[in-house]
Amino acid sequence: MNFKKILLSASILLGGLCANAQETVTEYTFFPHWYGQAQVGIQETIGEGPFGRLLSPNVQLAAGYKFNPYIGMRLNVNAWQSKACMDQYKWKWNYVAPAVDAVVDLTNVFGGFNPNRLVEVNLLAGIGLNIGFHNNEANDIAKAYQGLPAGESCLGNLWDGTKARFLMQFGCDINFNVAENWQVGLELMANNVNDNYNSKVGSNLDWYVNALVGVKYFFGPQSETVTRVIEPPVVEPQIIERVVEKIVEVPAQPAPEKKEAEVMRRDIFFKINTTAITGDELTKVAAIADFLKSHPGSKVTITGYADKGTGSLQLNLRLAAKRAEAVAQVLRTQYGISNDRMVVKSMGEAEHQPYPDPVQNRVAIAIAQEN
Repeated sequence: MNFKKILLSASILLGGLCANAQETVTEYTFFPHWYGQAQVGIQETIGEGPFGRLLSPNVQLAAGYKFNPYIGMRLNVNAWQSKACMDQYKWKWNYVAPAVDAVVDLTNVFGGFNPNRLVEVNLLAGIGLNIGFHNNEANDIAKAYQGLPAGESCLGNLWDGTKARFLMQFGCDINFNVAENWQVGLELMANNVNDNYNSKVGSNLDWYVNALVGVKYFFGPQSETVTRVIEPPVVEPQIIERVVEKIVEVPAQPAPEKKEAEVMRRDIFFKINTTAITGDELTKVAAIADFLKSHPGSKVTITGYADKGTGSLQLNLRLAAKRAEAVAQVLRTQYGISNDRMVVKSMGEAEHQPYPDPVQNRVAIAIAQEN
């Protein structure tokens, strides 16, 4: 009785299972943008009397620009009415206050950029001018104190006509995303001006607080959202060794099996209108380099693509070529792969793109195989 050792190879067929268990990652790209804002509310002068006695109407218009997810700038014009009081008297006047504010998005600073959040909180601080006018009531009341020294009447800072004063302000707002490019929100802003704003002598700065509600509209897109599939790890075929006992009358010489060439494919994705390879995608280039080094007779074909829904035909051909060359450059400089083992091509916005999702066609596909 003869014993013969037979080697059997089995491939694990998990293709369908892997397709159903694919992981995805969502990335957000911020776009600088302009916005406009309209608000109405109330104003209360601080330190003049019981809360609510000096409430005044208030309006504000603003235009802003957000440079990045964290910092922006806003030009606003606040206006309408301020009030003051003394004894049984109360008076009002009008003003217009243009100012420039720095805007810090606290939600993105502490939570990272995510345009799909419902709530946005901002810190505001700025400088400007308060231009007061129509102060007739304060001047009329001052006549009741004629004959008293200015210090005793407390109206030693009377003014008339138009008066401009330096303004400092700081506050915060909270906004809610209610529709595409639309927000509603609440703003609280403290403002201080010099001592003659309310016509009274106080030897300290005059303060008023604005509480405003309004709407904000964003011009153009604020961001781009890209969801891509994380490729599952390549499962190498397992070799199972088994001993089979068999009675053989005539030894049979099996025909030698032809070994199939090994192939590795990696898809390196790019952000819109870029050729830079990010950290996650660089690991795919490293896998291609490992394959080429472990298979000395292998070569790699790198084909660049571009999203045909973005840019012109000539632009996309150049962009796709640069993406393919970017992959080749990493293989060449970081891993020492020679040029004669690489074929670099550009398909641009070819009619038959590799993916149905336009975002995924911003890609360079590297296929390495043995000759």
